[in-house]
Amino acid sequence: MTTVRREAFGRMPPEEGGGEVEKFVLQSDSVRVEILSFGCIITTLETKDRDGQFSDVVLGFDTLEGYMRKHPFFGAVVGRVANRIAKGRFTLDGKEYQLFLNNGPNSLHGGAKGFDKVLWSPQVLPNGVRFFRLSPDGEEGYPGDLKVWVTYTLSGRELAINYHAQTSKTTPISLTNHAYFNLAGQGSRDVYDHEISIEADSYLPVDDTKIPTGEVAAVQGTGFDLRQPVELGKHLQKFHLDGFDHNFCLCQGQDRRLVARVFHPPTGRTMEVHTTQPGIQFYTGNNLDGSLKGKGAATYPKHSAFCLETQNWPDAVNKPHFPNVLLHPGEEYNHTTWLVFDTA
Repeated sequence: MTTVRREAFGRMPPEEGGGEVEKFVLQSDSVRVEILSFGCIITTLETKDRDGQFSDVVLGFDTLEGYMRKHPFFGAVVGRVANRIAKGRFTLDGKEYQLFLNNGPNSLHGGAKGFDKVLWSPQVLPNGVRFFRLSPDGEEGYPGDLKVWVTYTLSGRELAINYHAQTSKTTPISLTNHAYFNLAGQGSRDVYDHEISIEADSYLPVDDTKIPTGEVAAVQGTGFDLRQPVELGKHLQKFHLDGFDHNFCLCQGQDRRLVARVFHPPTGRTMEVHTTQPGIQFYTGNNLDGSLKGKGAATYPKHSAFCLETQNWPDAVNKPHFPNVLLHPGEEYNHTTWLVFDTA
């Protein structure tokens, strides 16, 4: 049984329209998750350790003000296009589109005011909540009126996130949730003692602005071979890596498949990621620097969390040999990611 509760969380400032932000609390026997109508943000995700003790395993803030200020997309749904578009430019049907550059020379996670920074319309479901918004034609430079539904449902140990969209004009779209996890509990110093595996035979090398070069490289014999579990801290040392911020290429197909698993030996917590998406961005919080005051006055230093963002491949709109990222009128964008929490 999942219970769903809604409560007030805060108000948007007048210059942002002053709308009310609600919080939705989804609770089962083994997982408790809190989600905002602002940015569809997961603010809290509590799971049990092997002794049955609950801990909050996602980074975030205690108040709406924290989320209104600049932060690294904690827990939010990002779009229209997650990840980076080179030089913020792409061409469709002979017309060039220029997006806002918010990540060096590139556009990241939807631009200046992406889906993470807007109020969504909520609808309570028996075991979850569905959020809707209309992204108008031209918003952040993207073509077409885009109707978007993001649905969170909780059943037992499994949180499902479904993304559904329709457009009036051809547009690129790639949606993901940008939760930052630490299975030791948010506020823990690092994730070096986590064991991770990713079911990917290849990954995308990137240039110095984090844009894929276009090469699809085999993981075999490299530090990117995570097909067998590795202990993160030791693995980074062994391969002299500063951290991960890379797309791993998954088996293509619309079916649900297990793509990543994380195990935290001290607490026994495990997290599996299942998805229908063609890629997963593995990010180890390289840009966290301890400057943000998070929940319970926690600070979040470098490598104090990891993200496993299921999505299309970065810059796919400019790379024809990457999986198709375009949604056409009359088509449905429909992807689901499942997070399964357990103990071992």
